[in-house]
Amino acid sequence: MSGSASNIDEATVRGFGDEWAAFDQSGVPAEEFERRCEQYFGMFPFEELAAAEGFDLGCGSGRWAQFVAPQVSKLHCIDPSSKALDVSRSLLRNLPNVEFHLAGCHEIPLPNESQDFGYSLGVLHHIPNTQEALAQCVAKLRPKAPFLIYLYYRLDQRPGWFRALWKASDLGRRLVSRLPFVLRKTAAEMIAISIYFPLSRSALFAEKLGVDVSNWPLANYRRWSFYTMRTDALDRFGTKLEHRFSREEIVTMMQGCGLQDIRISEGPPFWVALGRKR
Repeated sequence: MSGSASNIDEATVRGFGDEWAAFDQSGVPAEEFERRCEQYFGMFPFEELAAAEGFDLGCGSGRWAQFVAPQVSKLHCIDPSSKALDVSRSLLRNLPNVEFHLAGCHEIPLPNESQDFGYSLGVLHHIPNTQEALAQCVAKLRPKAPFLIYLYYRLDQRPGWFRALWKASDLGRRLVSRLPFVLRKTAAEMIAISIYFPLSRSALFAEKLGVDVSNWPLANYRRWSFYTMRTDALDRFGTKLEHRFSREEIVTMMQGCGLQDIRISEGPPFWVALGRKR
């Protein structure tokens, strides 16, 4: 994985700006949003961050920031897409402790070792050089400050047939992601209708019958709304640049960037990891 001097992919940035403008997350049911926050932030030490200042790298629509900001003293929302920041500003307009920055990971406008925490969820795997981006985030943290990430997994624990299905879907991603946004969105809608919804709801039905659905494709969506399926289908199939990592690779990368005391969530989504700066 080699990154450019700016370590940013402009087409990916434009794509996510369009995505958040189309799906600003206002359609996610409140109960579902709370459950998703628990999945991502279950390990995060909010109990020690009430007076803390930190950052959200790749804030996108601001959906995670609206959960974090009320629990901390100050939150910097950073994103290289002006369109995404407009969505965030609208969503977070009633939170006075949020500051917005139009910037990528290579130009985070915060002093080194100035932040009490940081997080980047579902972002760093869409950057040319993920490890470099992580190191740029860690540089902004004070010693012992926590950093939370979510990175796409390499299907580490999945059976061979599951990985074969994923490879087939990845071919579809490579095709769909090259389309103009209107066509990408249309294709993603059709994928959500014809694949995400039936597979996820059949997993829910099977679970109620006592079937183990841990390896059922898209089972993690079995209790999520169709709005979330539409968003994630566009996210998954509409993005050209994507890296995936094994659990071991994530630990090694985090250690190499100066993080320690690393913990990785045992449940989906895979993988959510927390470390503290040395």
